[in-house]
Amino acid sequence: MALPILYSFRRCPYAMRARLAIASSKIPCELREVVLKDKPAQLISLSAKATVPVLHTTDGEVIDESIDIAYWALQQNDPQQWLLSLSMQQQDQLRELIELNDGEFKYFLDRYKYADRYPEHDEQYYREQGEKTLTKLETLLAQNGCLLTTQWTLADIALLPFIRQFAFVDKAWFHSAPYPHVRRWLNDFLDSALFKQIMPKFAQWHEGDAPVRFP
Repeated sequence: MALPILYSFRRCPYAMRARLAIASSKIPCELREVVLKDKPAQLISLSAKATVPVLHTTDGEVIDESIDIAYWALQQNDPQQWLLSLSMQQQDQLRELIELNDGEFKYFLDRYKYADRYPEHDEQYYREQGEKTLTKLETLLAQNGCLLTTQWTLADIALLPFIRQFAFVDKAWFHSAPYPHVRRWLNDFLDSALFKQIMPKFAQWHEGDAPVRFP
């Protein structure tokens, strides 16, 4: 039986977002692990962007935005009610948070991680710009426990892989930074069975390899 095919890269936060949603939905896929310096021709032919994640569905649709893959999965099956539990207002908040994360926060995250490549400012400047998002998340988490409700929703899952990257740039700084709710939220995620489920190491996919089923 043919399965949807997910082109992924283990450490990419966008690919993590897609895998988290697919794992929660329990929709079986064939996972193809991509090495970004050696992208397979099949990925390049499917998506002009040729960046992970890319999902090729069994009906031939190509979805090459991580949040669209998440919606695709959860609209079919949402046992944790990551979407089903959200009011219209909360869905608007979800979109706003994703726009903030994927726009301004990701821009400064990349510069914080690789400050030597962006000498216009120093690492501390880029971190302080990223902290504007952390401050917003800290307030939401203090109010709700999670970003929108007392439980994880797609908002949490969509943002946590990026907060993980931010925290790991300078773990000592993050451990002592004034964001206790963000730290608790991230640690809960890193300790979760779901995170461990999506993070095993897979060998690079080559044409002709036996299919790797995920989740």
